[in-house]
Amino acid sequence: MTEKMEILNNRLFAVDPSTLFNAFADPEKLKHWWGPHDFTNRIDEFDFREGGSWRITMTASDGTDFDNHSTFKEIVPARRIAFLHHEPMHIYTMEMTFSPESNGTRLHWRMLFEPTEENRALEKFITAANEQNFDRLEQVLDQHAGAL
Repeated sequence: MTEKMEILNNRLFAVDPSTLFNAFADPEKLKHWWGPHDFTNRIDEFDFREGGSWRITMTASDGTDFDNHSTFKEIVPARRIAFLHHEPMHIYTMEMTFSPESNGTRLHWRMLFEPTEENRALEKFITAANEQNFDRLEQVLDQHAGAL
């Protein structure tokens, strides 16, 4: 059996676990922060339950659309979300864990890919894109302080 390629990112956010979880669980909030800088999103389907489907169209600054499809595998409110990303291009599993700390909640992202040459070539890009995702999430949390 081949070992998976693992990409890990984490960041401490100055909010409680429920607030951080809800920034993902609410598609109206999620569409404003998902993806790297300069992307906009349209959420076409968001069946937020185990086995449910998530379809999001991410649009790059040059107007290129990327239709993404995922299936939720595990949802534990304010603690964990896991999904399988089916398309486009690379298949991966995303595990998001929400860990309370004294100054907020640490969000851990663990992405598991097949260790293909193409995926290995994208590893640094994906790690950096995840940090941009966290930047955008922080902005949404700041803008909606108290409203999330």
